Amino acid sequence: MTATIAPDRALQRYYRFHARIYDVTRWSFLFGRADLIERIASRHAPANILEIGCGTGSNLVRMARRFPEARLTGLDLSADMLTRARRRLTPYGDRITLLHQPYAGLPDQRSSFDLIVLSYCLSMINPGWEAVIANVRQDLAANGLIAVVDFHDSDQAAFRRWMGVNHVRMTGQLLPELQTHFRPLDATVQRAYGGLWRYFRFIGVPS
Repeated sequence: MTATIAPDRALQRYYRFHARIYDVTRWSFLFGRADLIERIASRHAPANILEIGCGTGSNLVRMARRFPEARLTGLDLSADMLTRARRRLTPYGDRITLLHQPYAGLPDQRSSFDLIVLSYCLSMINPGWEAVIANVRQDLAANGLIAVVDFHDSDQAAFRRWMGVNHVRMTGQLLPELQTHFRPLDATVQRAYGGLWRYFRFIGVPS
């Protein structure tokens, strides 16, 4: 566990500032988030949802509206991001629970989640992303879905270095690991800004 302490603290410091500007800037490069929710809805009507790295709660709002009978849990490392999420999620009352903690599996859950969402989260967990994927496999119900949208890779070394400064690893490492643990139902890689980088969508079931 000690290996994850420094990265966790670095991300908390990073979002202490970025939480203030997150919602007005991320629309310009975090592509595919709303589309991911719609594609989930075309396949599944989840009742118990977990979002890892829920940030300011924009995906939780989308899912609360799209799945009005569902109960949702959002988890994030950043207290600053969760402060903004709580304000945004007030209209949904106790349907949504927010947890301020790193994700290392949730052994106290009384029932498995039938949908676990990770939106531009995995690429920032370095080290530890492999363990997150393995833990999702344990926390997901047998017929549940994992849904991921995230950065994939870039051919531009300077851009990869810049994204590394922002705690993002873009080396195509995530999709192969996801496909080891989950059978893909919907998997695609798409270009952004003329190919400056690529991002991917993955929806799968336990393999």
